Amino acid sequence: MKHNIKIDFRPFIQIEPVTAKEFRQTRINILDHSSVIMTSRTAVDHFFRICEEMRITVPETMKYFCLTESIAFYLQKYIVYRKRKIFYGKTCFADLMDVILKHKDEKFLLPLSAEHKKDIPETLEKNKINFTKAILYRPVSNDLSDLSLLNYDIIVFYSPSGIKSLLQNFPEFQQNEIKIASFGAETAKAVKESGLRLDIQAPAPEAPSMTMALEKYIREAQKNNNKK
Repeated sequence: MKHNIKIDFRPFIQIEPVTAKEFRQTRINILDHSSVIMTSRTAVDHFFRICEEMRITVPETMKYFCLTESIAFYLQKYIVYRKRKIFYGKTCFADLMDVILKHKDEKFLLPLSAEHKKDIPETLEKNKINFTKAILYRPVSNDLSDLSLLNYDIIVFYSPSGIKSLLQNFPEFQQNEIKIASFGAETAKAVKESGLRLDIQAPAPEAPSMTMALEKYIREAQKNNNKK
């Protein structure tokens, strides 16, 4: 590899579906809605999963408002793309919000995780959009008892749930010289609120992706070592 480093991919969490029985208890009728807001591929998967489990036929008239173009294209896994009304933003929810505001008469369904960012529903409420939150999946901690964190120099987290899993799996965890990297404002907040030290943060102006943030950190660390 470029920097001669070893990477292990070990998910700290896994996604558990909300069952059809649980969803029925919310008394949400999917067919009462004319549009769906898709914020991730996971949301897409679980929306169509719950529809299949509940034997709901999604009408061709259903409109889809997707956070990004890649999520919009992912819909092709479940629907005939060219026959549906599909809209998408560029990179953030503010872009999609501009599109949603042009369709304020729609009744939107918002599929979410049980642990989700509050900014999206808050933005919809602020703009007086008629929408329903539908909790369709939840993150649960993986068993990492076979893992020795002392073997790692950097641990990377992409969600607050990952931090929660770390502390559940390793309640006596001492960070010491281990560097912690986080992606997203909510994850960074969770790191700090847990009393851990945040060493690498993305996105940032000079590092919009985690890969770039890690590369920047490693490059600077190697430069400092060479000066010694």
